[in-house]
Amino acid sequence: MTTVRDIMTPDAECIGADESALLAAHKMAELGVGALPICGADERLKGVLTDRDIVVKVLAADKDPAEIKAGDLAQGEAVTIGADDDASEILRTMGEHKVRRLPVIDGHTLVGMVAQADVARALPDPAVGDLLEALSTG
Repeated sequence: MTTVRDIMTPDAECIGADESALLAAHKMAELGVGALPICGADERLKGVLTDRDIVVKVLAADKDPAEIKAGDLAQGEAVTIGADDDASEILRTMGEHKVRRLPVIDGHTLVGMVAQADVARALPDPAVGDLLEALSTG
């Protein structure tokens, strides 16, 4: 059985809930990623911040990215997946929640991220095709 842990990108770096959207943008550029998990002072996952969130909710709204906190951009409870879940759960979870990236947790600890590209590289073509179709519709 292929698990989420087998195909995730390990050691996901967080942006603190009290850190700025500007710092998040710099971190994304430095790491070459389009999303960062938002972690609170308690080290718990608060959400996921995407580059699109920064563009739409901050820049396009004429807000100062140095003044907006990452935690203020989190929307509801983050959709996550367990590190030891079967990899097929990635497809179901991404499709059900219409997301392209999932924080991977082990208990309550963030251990990585799994993205649509990770799935495309690791799983059989028909399964990936179904995921892409699910994410592209609706």
